[in-house]
Amino acid sequence: MIRKARIKDVKAIYELINFFAKKDIMLPRSINDLYDNLRDFFVCEDLGSVTGCCALHISWEDLAEIRSLAVNETRQAKGIGKQLINACIDEAKNLGIKKVFALTYVPEYFEKFGFKRVDKSCLPRKVWGECLSCVKFPDCSEIPLIKEL
Repeated sequence: MIRKARIKDVKAIYELINFFAKKDIMLPRSINDLYDNLRDFFVCEDLGSVTGCCALHISWEDLAEIRSLAVNETRQAKGIGKQLINACIDEAKNLGIKKVFALTYVPEYFEKFGFKRVDKSCLPRKVWGECLSCVKFPDCSEIPLIKEL
């Protein structure tokens, strides 16, 4: 079941994201950051456990980022990531967002959903403001992709 995240989900989201961050597959998120941005998150709940998460973070009036997509290793290849991305895209459309982007180490996955690779300079400076506080700055190799809605 895909639903909006709740306070009780934060620790599970934290563990899921940071499990993959330790493997250098995605960027880490602090527990404080997750509480601050909880309203951005969707989760997949299966038998009372959070098995996946993904967030839609609004960047500007016509632009939002899909971020922190993570699915428990034992639940991958079952369509959970697809459902989470679709939930974020549907929410973006309902909000009137015209474009969504992702910064990822796995661009091929997002390309399956119609995202196109772009140069980092195509994204507004506001997006890169968060990069300054990232543990990977300035040596991040995330690849930017964008999708018109």
